[in-house]
Amino acid sequence: QVQLVESGGGLVQPGGSLTLSCAASGSDFIILAMGWYRQAPGKQRELVATINNGGITNYADSAKGRFTISRDNARNTAYLQMNSLKPEDTAVYFCYAPTWRPGSGSSDNWGQGTRVTVSS
Repeated sequence: QVQLVESGGGLVQPGGSLTLSCAASGSDFIILAMGWYRQAPGKQRELVATINNGGITNYADSAKGRFTISRDNARNTAYLQMNSLKPEDTAVYFCYAPTWRPGSGSSDNWGQGTRVTVSS
């Protein structure tokens, strides 16, 4: 079983910055990609950004120019640097990582979520 643990959420004023972290742990697994999704109250979960094993990134239009996703492959950790935060960025942010394990094949893994609140 692969576990994803997020950290770094909190309360920030509009225009501020936060960095989220997601650490993957478990035994004998290969991470296929990592990404961040978010879910605002009353809304569906939506993609924020992804990064594959080659370092190629993909961003939602709402995140382009303000958010940066990165990875430390040696530590199985992904980061989401969020700048120029807006009240509409308020949501629970979830880490996502599809993985492959010998004998089990591929699986989708989600973290428990970390709350980001942008408010003055």
